[in-house]
Amino acid sequence: MTFSFSLVMVWLDLAGVFFFAVSGSLLAARKQFDIVGSLLLASVVSLGGGVIRDIIINTGPPAAFTNPAYLAPPLLAMVLVYFLFSSVQRFTSLLILFDAGGLALFCITGSLKALAAGMHPVAAVLLGVTTAVGGGLLRDITANEVPQLFDPKDIYALPAFAGAALTVTLSVTGVFTALTASAVAAVVFAFRVTAWRRHWYVPLAVRGWHRLGLDKAEKGPGIS
Repeated sequence: MTFSFSLVMVWLDLAGVFFFAVSGSLLAARKQFDIVGSLLLASVVSLGGGVIRDIIINTGPPAAFTNPAYLAPPLLAMVLVYFLFSSVQRFTSLLILFDAGGLALFCITGSLKALAAGMHPVAAVLLGVTTAVGGGLLRDITANEVPQLFDPKDIYALPAFAGAALTVTLSVTGVFTALTASAVAAVVFAFRVTAWRRHWYVPLAVRGWHRLGLDKAEKGPGIS
């Protein structure tokens, strides 16, 4: 049986919103924002990618502004982090794990919504990637952090691209099911987390540049 688009898509979208919202609230806590700032940052990261997606598709007002259910995950994330952060703040990988969960789900929902709107498969892949990375980019800029999307020592967009490409391929060939969707999400999540843990990276913009040399140059002379 093929994947049901309507109700299941909403639940996938809401799950992605929650994962991203927790990552935003965790970052807000580490930056010592107040609870209002935590809620706003959670909302920016969790809803930003979906809003960009819906505006590009141009099928009406973004879902975040027409479905009140989308406002619940950021609020829940803010409350959870407020009460639990003091006991989990030592685990720096939590933000990466929740961010990877949101990335895995949003690259799927973004691609499927693009296909449902009649977009070309290649455009659907690009929109899936945009949906997945857009919120994280807004989060890092808002919190005055170096965006993970542009971090030369990290891989962020490639897992989203792989997930979006797999989603579009499976959907176009008619074999996108609940099982294959779970497999795609697992692959994206594992790719993102493994790349972070093992310090995988892609080549720099200019051949011959070395990360170690750039790091020393940024630190300035006399600092080892």
